[in-house]
Amino acid sequence: MEKKKWVKHIPLFIIEILVLAAAVGVLFVVLRTTGKNGVKKTVIDEEQITVNEEVKQKVTQEQESDEAGSYTGIYNVAFFGVDARDENLGKGNNRSDTIMICSIDMDNREVRLISIYRDTYMNAGNDTYRKCNVAYALGGPEQALSMINMNTDLYITDYVTVGFEGLIEAVDALGGVEIDVQESEINHLNNYQISMVGTTSDGKNFTAVEGVDYTPVTEAGLQTLNGLQATAYCRIRYVGDDFQRTERQRNVLIAMMEKAKKVSVGSLVETMNVVLPHVVTSVDIEDVIPMLGMVGDFKVTVSDGFPFAGSRNGGIIGTEGSCIVPTSLEDNVIKLHEILYQDEEYEPSEEIKTYSRIIEEDTRDYLLY
Repeated sequence: MEKKKWVKHIPLFIIEILVLAAAVGVLFVVLRTTGKNGVKKTVIDEEQITVNEEVKQKVTQEQESDEAGSYTGIYNVAFFGVDARDENLGKGNNRSDTIMICSIDMDNREVRLISIYRDTYMNAGNDTYRKCNVAYALGGPEQALSMINMNTDLYITDYVTVGFEGLIEAVDALGGVEIDVQESEINHLNNYQISMVGTTSDGKNFTAVEGVDYTPVTEAGLQTLNGLQATAYCRIRYVGDDFQRTERQRNVLIAMMEKAKKVSVGSLVETMNVVLPHVVTSVDIEDVIPMLGMVGDFKVTVSDGFPFAGSRNGGIIGTEGSCIVPTSLEDNVIKLHEILYQDEEYEPSEEIKTYSRIIEEDTRDYLLY
């Protein structure tokens, strides 16, 4: 549940996430060769970010006893993907289509990616209970971070938000990514491409010119997807469910990370230049420079979703509509801490126990099974 104990020693991988896995070392090249930094860095007031009191006290005590300059430990950063075509990446109408915890284990050079399903019924970061993706629209990254912390017993104060345009351009700059497309996904993938680049007269039916506005995917199997195709793949909702959709998002991110290790410096420079204008973050970009050379050491070892299989249900919950429901928020938090910290005896905070009871009371009459 560490806060930012190792923030000065972790940003290397954070910036990989920041540019959707374009190798972080190129930032150094860009800064040195152009003197430019297109990242929209924000300074957020940590007092506006809610952390469960027991967690806050424990982390504060641990930080006071830690030696400065340690290159060990686990650092968590939140990653949000929003459908913001006007480049407004803050609060407003932007519900977060992607909510992900990126957990970096410096001891073992491992990265664990945990998606939070956007339709999960939980505390929205303001003691109301709704679909969790509303938090970003209501209160921007501060409330979205509060939502994550309150429902997980984590202490996260850093975030990266990327608009879909940034993902498209990042994938293209990397030369595409290798994705195993299923037959059932092809039609929806192409329809999403059309909806993102097409025009409409009624707000519903989009038209686009094949081969000009977009390149259709025509067959299943492992293949190289361009930026528009990969982004459309991430957005598919009608094959499987939200669990499969978030898995597709993580698959694209992992594929980009692997591709970034293989492309030329020139391609990485291009990636950085095109993506940075579509990113907003609380991370101090300049902290990355001392950590060059570590990028190839990290690997993704966990890719999962919260709430976890076996501890989730679903139902039509009042005006919120179709929701994913943690059958026990307590049990899910215990498993999350086991995955992130190998803590098999974690005891959830009193806040988690309270939220868990409220969720159970709100949803027990609406669950599917």
